[in-house]
Amino acid sequence: MKREAPADKGGSPESAPPPRRGRRRGCPFCGGETAVIDYKDPQSLKYFITERGKIVPRRISGACAKHQRELQLAIKRARNIVLMPFTMND
Repeated sequence: MKREAPADKGGSPESAPPPRRGRRRGCPFCGGETAVIDYKDPQSLKYFITERGKIVPRRISGACAKHQRELQLAIKRARNIVLMPFTMND
């Protein structure tokens, strides 16, 4: 019994569309003087928390490394004094 070679299903690499690369957002805290990171303001920190209660990473939030560290500290402080929950209810 002779086996046949499988047909090429993937197509050629030349026909694949180029990967999408969106425009990089700047840090929301570096640009303006109005945006301030404060652990006593849970409404502004909610934007940087997922539905499950996790802290959003830099590549998603668009914050620079310095402000992401400040965000992380502010969220943890707000959680410890019960201004924000550690997890969200399902």
